[in-house]
Amino acid sequence: MSVIEKAVEKIEDWKGKQISIHPLSGGLTNTNYKVEVDGAPFFVRVPGESTELLAIDRANEHHNARAASQAGVAPKVLHHVPEYNVMVTEFIHGETMSKDSLNAPGMPTRMAQAIKKLNEGPRFLRDFNMFRLTEYYLSLCRDRDIKIPDGYDERMETVGRIEQAMSAKPLPTVPCNNDLLAENYIYTDGKLWLVDYEYSGNNDPTFELGNTCQEMQFSNSQIEEVCAAYFGEAREDMIARMKLNMIMSDVGWGLWAAIQAKISTIDFDFWGWAIERWGRAVEKMDSMEFEGWLRDVQK
Repeated sequence: MSVIEKAVEKIEDWKGKQISIHPLSGGLTNTNYKVEVDGAPFFVRVPGESTELLAIDRANEHHNARAASQAGVAPKVLHHVPEYNVMVTEFIHGETMSKDSLNAPGMPTRMAQAIKKLNEGPRFLRDFNMFRLTEYYLSLCRDRDIKIPDGYDERMETVGRIEQAMSAKPLPTVPCNNDLLAENYIYTDGKLWLVDYEYSGNNDPTFELGNTCQEMQFSNSQIEEVCAAYFGEAREDMIARMKLNMIMSDVGWGLWAAIQAKISTIDFDFWGWAIERWGRAVEKMDSMEFEGWLRDVQK
């Protein structure tokens, strides 16, 4: 029996009912399914192979997914099968978003509003820090001889400067998803849902904002729109924090992609993604604006 079949058998509420299992496309870490139980749909997530190497804490994910549901931005967690790390949530009938759809007029504001609702919800179980995660991913790559894009080690001094500058006036941490790429937004009936809490944790909100702006490749005006919708105004210091966190998003998740290129069985060009992300990070670190961002976050 497959993991999904074993997990389905463990759910007491489903015993003796008519069950059909339908694989869903799109996951970059896990395998996702739509499971119909006597005709009622459920979303079921089955972890991918070796995902523990990516620093995913399944107990943390389960706790935080429930908290995000309480905040009103995530689907309800209905069942949990801990022996297989399988989680069942309500099935949201809506549009899985894309970069193009989230670049539509007004969407940056809606994204910021949904993020703020999550950030104001119940605290998450553990913290998230991209600087520490980057160190872990780098050490994993060294230990397992995983190929990474050229120049990472040489740029860690610059990463240290970013952390030092942002630590001068730190923001209180709030519950964050930390991985809001386009496909982790679902749009239905005028509402944006935020899904997938594998990397969730209490974090600086400007990482959440900067990370998602980077994923959407937002323009400066769109970044300002997100900042204004979240903070009430497009503050220079907050925009600078978002810009520096856009760099850290690509630094950290670029290493994630390099590791996935080595361990994942999913048909996706992870190495190409690692190169693309690292190239963007280097471009911003070498930009004329970089030193100004470091100054602005310390004002």
